[in-house]
Amino acid sequence: MRTILALCLLFSVLAAGCQSPAEKSPEAPKSLTVFLWSEYIDPALVADFEKATGIKVRLDVYESTEDMLAKLKQSTGQYDVVVASDHIIPVMTKLDLLQSLDLRRIPRASNVAPKFRNAPYDPENRFSLPYQWGTVGLMYRKDKLPNFDPSWGAVLEPARQPGPVVLIDSMRDMMAGALIYKGFSPNSRKAEELRAAGDSILKAKEGKVLGFEGGVGGVKKVLAGEALIAIVYNGDAIRETDPNTAFALPKEGTILWVDAMTVPKQAPNPEGAHRFIDFILDAENGARLSNFNRYATPNQSSLSKIAPEDRANPAIYPPDAVVEQMSYLVDIGEDTRLYDEVWTRIKARQ
Repeated sequence: MRTILALCLLFSVLAAGCQSPAEKSPEAPKSLTVFLWSEYIDPALVADFEKATGIKVRLDVYESTEDMLAKLKQSTGQYDVVVASDHIIPVMTKLDLLQSLDLRRIPRASNVAPKFRNAPYDPENRFSLPYQWGTVGLMYRKDKLPNFDPSWGAVLEPARQPGPVVLIDSMRDMMAGALIYKGFSPNSRKAEELRAAGDSILKAKEGKVLGFEGGVGGVKKVLAGEALIAIVYNGDAIRETDPNTAFALPKEGTILWVDAMTVPKQAPNPEGAHRFIDFILDAENGARLSNFNRYATPNQSSLSKIAPEDRANPAIYPPDAVVEQMSYLVDIGEDTRLYDEVWTRIKARQ
């Protein structure tokens, strides 16, 4: 009997030695930290993911792409999933901040609509998969402005500002609006065009501008009646049901953006990160996400499950002819310094 017990003990020790670190360590990651824009996910979805996987999710939020990138560079090994705007993803890859996705562990990636696959900002979806898409426009008090003419000029021209207005605290988005209003490309690399756009924002500040806010902050000021107009992201405005407010796309045109899910290079729980991305790309979950956020889904399999009133809302799903007139922001490489110089001048001038 002692011989049998000794053999059993030997086999158990050998078996333990053959286990992978994840199998034998009770400290394998059971948590996941997701870094995304504020108010950008249905809490019920998070709870369902936790229930399905046993992985506890912590959310950390940001209000501008610039803040996100700065924090990510300083917080190595803190985040598992980062939801980032399309134009910043090439920058993140150049900085070696992202790891390649293992698409074998994300089978629901096949649900992504064809027009959101192999996007210019990430060919072959090597580093990202889309989360939501939308536009930048104007939220306004329709009770105060019943005949509102949706134009960038309503916020950029002091003489046309009908009352207090809020600018968006996002360099590329705010500069894009000013560039479009001046008749330039939102991805201009020309110093003189960027200076002209910056001058128009500085001119706006001489009027009734309350300041710069993230999209959610601008929405709150309009809802409170502190501002008559704010530059915001469409879903942030549409999510509110106040009958006295509305959202419109500027008649001069605007940008179309995609926010995408990425996994940082030093993610503590990359396995959990892949499971989270796959969970979001489920057809039902993708629809729940968009029905909550009031942004458009890039998930082809989710479209039939979108709330009918949202699917028919052109502020969420603009007609193809309107979308064709929109532009994506792209990585402008070293010319980002030109934007930084103009933006610093704008923010420094009181």
